[in-house]
Amino acid sequence: MTDRPATAAPTEPPGHDLLAGKVAVVTAAAGTGIGSATARRLLAEGATVVISDAHERRLRETADALAGTPRADGSGSERPLAVPCDVTDEDQVQALFDAVLEAHGRVDVAVNNAGLGGTAELVDMTDEQWSAVVDVTLTGTMRCTRAALRRMIPQGGGVIVNNASVLGWRAQAGQAHYAAAKAGVMALTRSAAMEGAPHGVRVNAVSPSLAMHPFLSKVMDQRLLDEMAGREAFGRAAEPWEVATVIAFLASDYSSYMTGEVVSVSSQHP
Repeated sequence: MTDRPATAAPTEPPGHDLLAGKVAVVTAAAGTGIGSATARRLLAEGATVVISDAHERRLRETADALAGTPRADGSGSERPLAVPCDVTDEDQVQALFDAVLEAHGRVDVAVNNAGLGGTAELVDMTDEQWSAVVDVTLTGTMRCTRAALRRMIPQGGGVIVNNASVLGWRAQAGQAHYAAAKAGVMALTRSAAMEGAPHGVRVNAVSPSLAMHPFLSKVMDQRLLDEMAGREAFGRAAEPWEVATVIAFLASDYSSYMTGEVVSVSSQHP
């Protein structure tokens, strides 16, 4: 596919109270990427939100920035509870979900966004590089999904949304570890959905192609990012909020008959 002329991103739509009365937790929510955009969208949709991240300073700054997010009724949201959490540490994952229950009494939505990228040709990749990406991206998602299920099943319902990637479907050189981990997230999502369904728990995933934010260029070459954006149908990468709105849909009752699905948030097609 040849590069396409870029179209302007649309304006982010306002919230419509899709998640009013719900308690939601979002991992890897610090900074300016999909996680923080998702937290902002869930707040705009009326949810009470808890955010977490392994980067404590950025987490506090993000919580401060999210305070006052406009809601559908014209009010501003409260500052979300911010809980530091490294998803590679089981004790920290348990502490995160315990903190949500202690503060709010339940967890209705869990968005598992934590992931680790990087570029390395397989012939040069070390076991340590492989394990680091898989432990955060796949095993970390498993830990958070497991923790959410353990709390949602007894309460009789809930929604889990995992962040996968189109690289779980598509081939890209230098991304064997990340692609394998994201394909694993897709399989994890489908299996967890079958286990959660009898208890009223839905589990789905989003699969973004390319959502541009400042931290992305720290782990991927900017020329490659520009090339990938040019292959999209709109000639541009997605804005993080464009992924977040799909996550909010999957978290809401508007998707009540969807579980085990992986929804592509992409404008690039083979």
